[in-house]
Amino acid sequence: MPKSKKLFEHAKRVIPSGVNSPVRHFEPYPFFVKRSNGSHIWDVDGKKFIDLCNGYGALLLGHRRREIISAVSKQLNIGTLYCTPTEQEVELSDMIKGNFPSIDMVRLVNSGGEATMTAIRLARGFTGKRKIVKFEGCYHGAHDSVLVKAGSGSAHHGISVSKGGLDAVSKQTLVAKYNDFKDIEDVLAKSDDIACVIVEPVMANMGLITPEKNFLKHLRKITKQHNVLLIFDEVVTGFRVSPGGAQEHFGVQPDITTLAKALGNGFAIAAVGGKKHIMEQLAPGGMVYQASTFAGNPISVCAALASVKTMNRLKTKLYPKLEKYSTILSNGIGDIATDYGIAHSVNSFSSMLQIFFSAKPVTNYDTCMNADTKKFKKLFSGLIRNGVFIAPSQFEVVFLSNAIQRDDLGIILDSYSAALREVKD
Repeated sequence: MPKSKKLFEHAKRVIPSGVNSPVRHFEPYPFFVKRSNGSHIWDVDGKKFIDLCNGYGALLLGHRRREIISAVSKQLNIGTLYCTPTEQEVELSDMIKGNFPSIDMVRLVNSGGEATMTAIRLARGFTGKRKIVKFEGCYHGAHDSVLVKAGSGSAHHGISVSKGGLDAVSKQTLVAKYNDFKDIEDVLAKSDDIACVIVEPVMANMGLITPEKNFLKHLRKITKQHNVLLIFDEVVTGFRVSPGGAQEHFGVQPDITTLAKALGNGFAIAAVGGKKHIMEQLAPGGMVYQASTFAGNPISVCAALASVKTMNRLKTKLYPKLEKYSTILSNGIGDIATDYGIAHSVNSFSSMLQIFFSAKPVTNYDTCMNADTKKFKKLFSGLIRNGVFIAPSQFEVVFLSNAIQRDDLGIILDSYSAALREVKD
């Protein structure tokens, strides 16, 4: 990839480490993308890849979905940023509320990290308490309160607590073990100053880890018992798992929900939603301050409106198709690894999957961290050579989009077979 190599050498001179997000970096250098369409991307050297990263889950409908591109194109002709309210903001908030019964009111923001930061501040402001609880391996953005035993790029690069973060802030964060009923009970019993528990209902930043039976329902029960707010970080799972996210799938309603990624299908938009008496604490009506110049900008809002309308219209076919394809791929990848005699565990849920090079099931942070990341790196490199792009980290997830076709599955499995052969050797 000579053009990508040359661009990366230039990038390193003007961008820290040559990338604008740590998870985009891989050895010897990342390829640079020139264009995309449907389920494919093309790099600057002309190589074509099936995209199984899909914007780390954002592109549920695939690249350049026509309804979204059309809506954004129309809006571009009449304006890009007003910094005053628009009718579309109200319509989008109504639609989000309609999809998520736990949500009475919505505040639009720009990114998942901004959404979780706002949700935590809102929980502290509403309860008057200082501490929060998160789970090992859950990733909620790159801000001080949650960069403690976090997943995603933080885990990939071995940064448990970021330099530059304030100890006074991180000390207010208690950490529990995901899928461990007793541990979360013990943590909540430690203090009466806990404002909230924040959780990815399905962990998608530590590879893919699903909740054990009744874990989320138990979490809802004990947070109520301790008078602690429950925040579902559905930045990844919102709209991707079902039209109403993981909370619809598992039948558990949190107090506050954060949404992003699939909400905008490639455009920067996120949301914080929750019960009216909590959400009304946000300024200017309340004393919990949050503000953003680009929040609710018409371009992103139009994209989100088109995305949600399309997902709702296609839901009876969209979600069963992606779950079926995910099952086919996860079973196929597992069978190939077994045939090669490679110790492995494959997790799959809805439109997401991941292979771990571990003989033991991966159910939490510890079991994930014991997986062989060197083998995963070989797998990733082999897939790139064979025209399949996944996120370059064991601690990320393979995401499917609606643009994927049945014929793509065979190509993907052939690519995994060639890559796993290299892992075996």
